[in-house]
Amino acid sequence: MSDTFDFIVVGAGSAGAVIAARLSEDPSCRVALLEAGGRPPVEELIPAACSAMQQNPQTDWMYTADAGKCGLGLKGARMMMPRGKMLGGSSGINYMAYVRGHPGDFDAWAEGGASGWSYRDVLPYFKKSEGLSPSDDISIDAPAHNTAGPLGVSVRAPVLAGAREFVDAAVAAGIPRGDYNGRDRGGPGGVASLFQTSTRSGKRSSTFHAFIEGDTEKRSNLTIITGAQVTRVLLDGATGHLAATGVEYRVGSAETRTAFATKEVILSGGAIGSPHLLMLSGIGPRAELEAAGITCRVDSPHVGKHLKDHLHVGLFFPAPGVGIPVNELGVSFGPSALRAPAGPLPANPDDDAQMPPELQGLKQEAERRITEWATTGHGLISSSLYDAAAWYSTGLGDNHSHDAQIAFFACGYNDDLWQRCLCVDVNQYFDDASKRLAGEAQSMIVLANPVQPHSEGEIVLASANPADHPTIRMNYYGDPHDMKVMVAVLRRALDIVDHWPAHRKIGPLLIPPFLASKHGHIEGAMPSDALLEDLALHYSFTVYHVTSTCRIGSVVDPRLKVMGVERLRVADASVMPNVVSGNTNAASIMIGEKAAEMLAADHSVKLSEFVAEHPSVGAAADVNPA
Repeated sequence: MSDTFDFIVVGAGSAGAVIAARLSEDPSCRVALLEAGGRPPVEELIPAACSAMQQNPQTDWMYTADAGKCGLGLKGARMMMPRGKMLGGSSGINYMAYVRGHPGDFDAWAEGGASGWSYRDVLPYFKKSEGLSPSDDISIDAPAHNTAGPLGVSVRAPVLAGAREFVDAAVAAGIPRGDYNGRDRGGPGGVASLFQTSTRSGKRSSTFHAFIEGDTEKRSNLTIITGAQVTRVLLDGATGHLAATGVEYRVGSAETRTAFATKEVILSGGAIGSPHLLMLSGIGPRAELEAAGITCRVDSPHVGKHLKDHLHVGLFFPAPGVGIPVNELGVSFGPSALRAPAGPLPANPDDDAQMPPELQGLKQEAERRITEWATTGHGLISSSLYDAAAWYSTGLGDNHSHDAQIAFFACGYNDDLWQRCLCVDVNQYFDDASKRLAGEAQSMIVLANPVQPHSEGEIVLASANPADHPTIRMNYYGDPHDMKVMVAVLRRALDIVDHWPAHRKIGPLLIPPFLASKHGHIEGAMPSDALLEDLALHYSFTVYHVTSTCRIGSVVDPRLKVMGVERLRVADASVMPNVVSGNTNAASIMIGEKAAEMLAADHSVKLSEFVAEHPSVGAAADVNPA
């Protein structure tokens, strides 16, 4: 079975959904959007349910990775590597922090050869997609924002007291308040703020909800095929004159189909999926392809290389009055979340009439909260509980950008999440896991996160079988610079906690007993550098911000065309020359917006709006980033 389109977009994630939506604005343009997953489940809309989207094979690719020098405390020493597998991709499983990156990130891209990707060039594309809901709770650099775009951006409602207190503590520790998405991110001194989140009216605004759902998916010229795993790009011509003509994909476990593109194929499978597909198609490092039994059509040695990612170390504190108990969170999810065997309500709703008065009252409160969230967007579940952060420069290099991010998470999680998502043995990490992770426990986590790592990993073919995950080698801490920065950021995070408002009695940092014993650490004392380094080696966790495996200048040119192949582009986080200094979803959406205009300009597609000057597109828009 085969079909023919003008454009085929592979992957309906943070960039791909944007590209398909924008190209299909022209009714004469036939667009196919192929996605391996399906529609997001209804709970995906609930911001606080984000962890349920991870480590779920219906919504997550279930990748794991070799963690390099860290991961010593993880089960099997393997790092989870969540990647969204549904319409909306990873924008449907992330924690919804809307962070563009430091202006210097993009200027460094341009200075390194990525022409047309300076901050001045990309700012209009960030603005185009953004639909910011004004809030008195954050500082906003108004000229850098847009209130009318399709992507919901807002601050959680109501704001948690702990999130405000984190920002207050950061300010007291010397990091000023400001707009971290503004044109000037505060200089080396940094900036602290509540998170701007990709939500609208308290509900997740993934790229599926923002760009595809509703009228767009009903367009007659847009064909969305779910459950379609692309297995290779079809290439025609001899070496040196290759062109992409379409793709081969599987529906289910056996049926193979083809789709042809008269204009271009665009890969938007992310920093793991896109290089994997290029290699399966014969585009990549020759020796690695041949070792896997794949004929090399284009020897492109940088495909899958230069992988960058962010790591954080979570500092766990008892925090009465600040941390949100898991039980309290559960009530906010509604009665269904409280049913047996996990909760106190009967498994069968028909049995509710027999409940004692206290459970009747609990059910009523749960119904009230979920109804409030559904109708007003307000409530405890209106965010992921990842609600505030600070960015600054450690002074250890990377002066073009901020190299550190410290964030506040308002819950200590529970046993299931520590074991299922983080892959941690809780009885090794905690002195008394049943107490520390009890449903009524009030704890908080402060996340120390260097954001300009020097270490590079790689994606390597495991086999020629598209169903086999590629080998993912993260090489965390491969460059000693990264551990030096991590220890510095951990110290600054501890300093922020030390400046917490005095009316709170934040408990001492919890150190896993075996590490405390090894380093002679006494509870409440300042940890040594050696202890902090050991903590990082055991319990660093991916922030799943993987980028740069098909980077501009190495695999694609500045217009995102795959070098050595005509009519083939890559447009997703993999093309970033370097990872941005913050959460990567906003920058991936920007890449989708800019790629759509490049494609439209090259093929005379009539878009509803061109941000850049048409047809050159690469020219800077008339904005003043100063």
